[in-house]
Amino acid sequence: MSLSISDPPSLVAGQISFQQLADAMPQMVWSTLPDGSHDYYNAQWYSFTGVPEGSTDGEGWNGMFHPEDQARAWARWRHSLETGDPYEIEYRLRHHSGEYRWTLGRALPVRDDEGRIVRWVGTCTEIDDQKRIAEHNQILSRELSHRIKNIFAVVNGLIGLSARQFPGMKDFARQMQSRVAALGRAHDYVRPHSEESARHDGPTTLKELLFDLLSPYPALDEGRLTIEGDDVQVDDRGATPIGLVFHELATNATKYGGLSTPEGRVRVISSLRDGRVHLSWSEEGGPPIQRVPQLHGFGTRLTEISIVRQLGGTLERRWPVEGLCVEIELPEAALSRIRSVEAA
Repeated sequence: MSLSISDPPSLVAGQISFQQLADAMPQMVWSTLPDGSHDYYNAQWYSFTGVPEGSTDGEGWNGMFHPEDQARAWARWRHSLETGDPYEIEYRLRHHSGEYRWTLGRALPVRDDEGRIVRWVGTCTEIDDQKRIAEHNQILSRELSHRIKNIFAVVNGLIGLSARQFPGMKDFARQMQSRVAALGRAHDYVRPHSEESARHDGPTTLKELLFDLLSPYPALDEGRLTIEGDDVQVDDRGATPIGLVFHELATNATKYGGLSTPEGRVRVISSLRDGRVHLSWSEEGGPPIQRVPQLHGFGTRLTEISIVRQLGGTLERRWPVEGLCVEIELPEAALSRIRSVEAA
């Protein structure tokens, strides 16, 4: 049964019926009974789909979706009917031309005074152009990011070639190659991936980045290098500076500190408080520290530039006899563009 101008007063705005109001909207509008059975579509639905009036009543609407989207749409709709949660989903809807076009479907329940659902009212909004532009931009972004990844490999190769020409620079060249490789791993973790190339599900996070960066060190598998605490979202805004810093810390720990002996340990702890991320690096079990070293090397300046200048944070080193302790504090917004926008 379709809604009409004879419907109850609750569906009438002044002298304008629900049907007249819905037909005047630029979106496709529909409504269902409490059990989800569709009983009304406005003129925009029939104009878009080209189907005969009444042919998609009841459960006939699902046949209008792309076959690959039907099961997903049904599952999401059943969830809303069972829970009363708002309905929202993107799917491909068949246009009267025969093409399937991306559409955003939304619906909210209408409740009576006792909170019972008496009707669902929803809309369908065509988003095909926006969806295709977004997909095109993602392809371009992945291609650009892949080229950047290749640049890291080229730079590493050039450093190797230069080292062969200048044998006295081999140690320096190895250090530079190691740093470039750390940048490459950080970039590869946060760069845009396709479904086929993605190595993880969901957003990129700080802890997963640290696991990825430190995976080449056997101490991680041995349980002597642990990563604990809170997790936060991270993207390329924060990944490369963080990658450089923790690469320097792990390299030095392997050479001189807590990872240079079989008994040594390193513990990394992250915590989030009041929009600030605190990272703690503590070593123990390595060679005892007899005195505070004089730090003037390139690696020291690199870590300070990464944390202080690039991310607007602070970095403090302490040298107890048990091993190096490093305390880093950063604004959460510095690690992710999304968090930066939200903070603004």
